[in-house]
Amino acid sequence: MVDDARPGKFAAIVKVGPKGQIVIPKEARAMFGIEPGAALLLLADEARGIAIVRQEPFREFIDTVMPDVRADG
Repeated sequence: MVDDARPGKFAAIVKVGPKGQIVIPKEARAMFGIEPGAALLLLADEARGIAIVRQEPFREFIDTVMPDVRADG
């Protein structure tokens, strides 16, 4: 499923591979400038689901709140 009707929006169904990996579709990677090796932040909540976001917007926040923790994996 792809939603091209709304600029700046994208939706797709992805499958989880045997190693637990998913492929981020090319259109979504292009939209967010995600290149191979990019660091992404995964947020999970049992009730609300999983979100994957670019790390950069949260880097300063993480460094301020948890100065002794590396957020790059």
